[in-house]
Amino acid sequence: MNRRSFLHFTGACAGSLVTSNLFASCSSSNSMETSAVKPTWLMPDESEPHARTWMAFGASREIWGERLLSGVQDNLATIAKAIAQYEPVSMLVRQEDYEIAARKCGSSVELVVAPLDDLWMRDAGPVFVKNAQGKLGGINFNFNGWGNKQAHRNDAKVAAAVLQKSGIEAIKAEIVLEGGGIEIDGQGTAIITESCVLNENRNPGMGKAECESILKPLLGLREIIWLPGIRGKDITDGHTDFYARFARPGVVVAGYDPDPESFDHAVTKRHLEILRAATDADGRKLDLAVLEGPSSIRPKFKTKDFAAGYINFYVVNGAVIAPEFGDAVADAKAKSTLQQLFADRDIVQINLDAIAAGGGGIHCTTQQQPQV
Repeated sequence: MNRRSFLHFTGACAGSLVTSNLFASCSSSNSMETSAVKPTWLMPDESEPHARTWMAFGASREIWGERLLSGVQDNLATIAKAIAQYEPVSMLVRQEDYEIAARKCGSSVELVVAPLDDLWMRDAGPVFVKNAQGKLGGINFNFNGWGNKQAHRNDAKVAAAVLQKSGIEAIKAEIVLEGGGIEIDGQGTAIITESCVLNENRNPGMGKAECESILKPLLGLREIIWLPGIRGKDITDGHTDFYARFARPGVVVAGYDPDPESFDHAVTKRHLEILRAATDADGRKLDLAVLEGPSSIRPKFKTKDFAAGYINFYVVNGAVIAPEFGDAVADAKAKSTLQQLFADRDIVQINLDAIAAGGGGIHCTTQQQPQV
């Protein structure tokens, strides 16, 4: 269950500063935007209706290398076209990549020109929330390249640019966090990995109490279940969306790595213990489903960072977009489990060997904009 590593280190401040109309008023000085957080906001569960999905056609040779680049672009197009069967998709793309994106993604995907460093919309994009009046807002969590591990001068502006394009109020966050590091049930409960947010490379000196005091009003939380995660093994320092996901309030699907030689074996075992003992914001014990990773795969692009886990699925209107890895038994078991958990949705499995070779997955490349 290896996960994302940066394939080519390019330096946190590397890369030329590119401008476009979309980013014209989204400089680093105003990317945290406007509103002090006075109302209590609520992040809806991912399974609630979406207005659209945001993605980024941002793979580059500098980060992904020549061998993976075309495959990664194909994978992004595959994800986008699968989602577009169920809801609108808006895809950020560099001007110089517009023609190839249009050719690979087709007419079902809206392309929006913007400068980009990479493709991880879940982490660089805004986290959408609603207030009590049903108004939509977007939190800019001050993306810093997963603790300054990768160039992010352009990606640090993606959240502000998406909100500007959408005409949605931007909310200032006094914390550094990525969307892949939080999992929400939409009714007051979150699952968060300590290894990501309580990390000196994001929030130096911050403890759980301070973190909770910031996140609870921003996301509408009453209870945070903390998983340890693991630092330094992948670029994200152990994002939640590779470990545990809410299928619905009170029901969690968690990953388990049965390989005792894997760095994730002990930590996923510990996560299962914590989740089995946990209660949600309403005091309910969690129903827990476990998804083991595949045991036998033959990926087209094999790397030490290959992300062979089923937890990084994405819930859309009417479907769950999930990975498959060529292990017929494990793929079928994962599909069956997801079908039981999401009985009213199609389960659409797709192969993403190139993106998985870089340690990522479907959920990492997407960000949902809730319907209002």
